[in-house]
Amino acid sequence: MTARPDCSMELLKELSQAAGPPGSEGEIRGIVRRELEPAGRLTYDRLGSILCEKQGRVEHPRVVLDSHLDEVGFMVQSISNEGKLAMVPLGGWWGHVLLGQRVEVMAGGGKIPGVIGSTPPHFLAADQRDKVIGIDKMYVDVGASESSQVEALGIRLGDAVVPRTEFMKFPVPGILSGKAFDNRAGVGLMCEVLLALRGKAHPNTVIGVGSVQEEVGCRGGATSSTLSAPDVAVVLEATPADDLPGFEDRQAILGKGPQIRLFDPTAISNRRLVEKVLEVAGSCDIPLQQAVRRTGGTDAKTIHGHGAGVPTVVIGVPSRYIHTHVSLLHWDDYCAARNLVLELVLALDRETVSGLVDFSQG
Repeated sequence: MTARPDCSMELLKELSQAAGPPGSEGEIRGIVRRELEPAGRLTYDRLGSILCEKQGRVEHPRVVLDSHLDEVGFMVQSISNEGKLAMVPLGGWWGHVLLGQRVEVMAGGGKIPGVIGSTPPHFLAADQRDKVIGIDKMYVDVGASESSQVEALGIRLGDAVVPRTEFMKFPVPGILSGKAFDNRAGVGLMCEVLLALRGKAHPNTVIGVGSVQEEVGCRGGATSSTLSAPDVAVVLEATPADDLPGFEDRQAILGKGPQIRLFDPTAISNRRLVEKVLEVAGSCDIPLQQAVRRTGGTDAKTIHGHGAGVPTVVIGVPSRYIHTHVSLLHWDDYCAARNLVLELVLALDRETVSGLVDFSQG
């Protein structure tokens, strides 16, 4: 599997390094706006999701390519007299991965660097040292020793907090490291496909969506669907890789191609759409991994239940260590996912999409 040179690593890097927790997705939205202004008509829902509509030869079917803008983060909940910031999580975090990590507070006057701290192990009883510390026992330390110093930095209650991480290439060919690949990989793919469709005649109308607040309940997936009115939807994600010690039945291996998700507790992919994806992947010689997930969820949760129902599938780029400060993905998987989704869009004509929901037989 060889990566296509027309994928932009610089775009993925910019998306990864930008800050965009739930409710504060403005930086990511701005990048998407800049990239997609030449690609189609831009609109917004009233939560802040951005939509780019590009009409092909016909108005229907309407093909939605959904990607969520937000990343897991935190919000400042209170400021102590000693100048430490208590926080509430925005999305799913595991206490093991947080202590000692660098963060940025998205204050009104700019980003303020900080580090996540808690009571040092030296001051804990022996029976407490081996326990996972709750996020409610952690805080952000911006170097202040009193609340007035925090206020002077422009930090207020409700300000967002995000990981601070460098984007880099690893020595192993194709391996990239960065923050928020969940879901900047999906956002990058959405932009790549919309840009690749410029000048192409396609048998449908394509709506690229950068939805907001997925990590706190798939909220933008619901509100944006009111505007996009999808006939079929492809949710673009960074899916958790399981090529790790202790996993025997692996369904997401870096370097083995993008993944199609058949099931998670929030959505069952349309079986006929799954077969179409497999057919397109086979005809284009694109390796494809299949997954049935016991946990987790995506914007498919709200999109597939929109209106009378929307045939939906999730296509993802396997990524190790999502919902932490640092994730890994394989560049070839990313570019293969882009090629797969582009070819899928070109195959979703009126007859094909109508067949996905023809339940009059069988």
